[in-house]
Amino acid sequence: MIRMGTVGVGVIGCGSIGKYHIDRCLKLSEAKVVAVCDIDKQALKEVKEKFKVENLYVDYHDLLDRKDVEAVVVSLPNYLHAPVTIDALKSGKHVLCEKPPALNAKQVEEMFATSKKAGKKLVIGLTRRFSNTTRVLREYVADGALGEVYLAKCGYLRRTGIPGMGSWFTTKSLAGSGAVFDIGVHALDMTFWIINDFKAKSVYASTYAKFGPRGKAAGDWGKPVPGGPFDVEDLGVALIKMESGATVYLEAAWASFAPKAEFYVHLLGDAGGLDYPAMNLITEEEGKIVTKKIECEEKEDPYLVEMRHFIVDCILKDEEPITKPGEIIMLQETLDAILESAEKKEEVKVH
Repeated sequence: MIRMGTVGVGVIGCGSIGKYHIDRCLKLSEAKVVAVCDIDKQALKEVKEKFKVENLYVDYHDLLDRKDVEAVVVSLPNYLHAPVTIDALKSGKHVLCEKPPALNAKQVEEMFATSKKAGKKLVIGLTRRFSNTTRVLREYVADGALGEVYLAKCGYLRRTGIPGMGSWFTTKSLAGSGAVFDIGVHALDMTFWIINDFKAKSVYASTYAKFGPRGKAAGDWGKPVPGGPFDVEDLGVALIKMESGATVYLEAAWASFAPKAEFYVHLLGDAGGLDYPAMNLITEEEGKIVTKKIECEEKEDPYLVEMRHFIVDCILKDEEPITKPGEIIMLQETLDAILESAEKKEEVKVH
């Protein structure tokens, strides 16, 4: 049933990504940012001045108590994703929660169980799914252009891009992981979603911290805390064996001496291949392997498409979120297995 009207939105967490979400909400006629919350009063002041939001809170429970807030965006440090999302759902709010979903798969299961019990929608902010190019690649695979996909290689590599050096970003107890959870999740989810296969069987992984402990390769994202900890990885690599028999290779680096900074997905099938971001289809014609350019461009900002999906599709139109519970739980299980394998220095089964 399609509902009319405007959805009142509350944003919990007014850091860099929180401001992204506030901005996108304001671009939708179907949404109104009613209130925001952050423990940093300076961040609240900035939001009030820039976005003209009047209702400011330092305790998110006060925001959740507002009856005019129907939907909540959770853009907080990773360790707060699960507890705040669960509280919001229990208070009767729909939730868009930033990635990674949580610190572990058990928390993710609890988040979706609460969503189901409360009858409220839960969307995970895996923004790459809302890119037009990603959707086109998914259609090519679904239409059989590649045949059976048996190898996928994906990566998100930076040269100097460690966020918030010394802050929660680089503190394992608060972030759960470094580059793997922060940016590896995008590459892995995009790949799994394009090939429509989330069922990993086993993982063999390694993680490294070669730059962060020396205070090198700081990026321009997040707020650094001089002298703060760095006990996460700045590079992770994993070989993932899928139950289907396919193999997925993942590499994620906040910092590296890589030939170039890049985000890539390469797919190999028995009838063709796909190359992102070049958007090439490698196929066979008259017995010869040829490369064809896929004509596709981004029509809209993926963050705006994501917010519209949350507000319009999920809430007003009562459609199911594109981030399905089973997929997200399996994605987190694979991320958990990457960390476990790296710690044990051996192959581990995905639980």
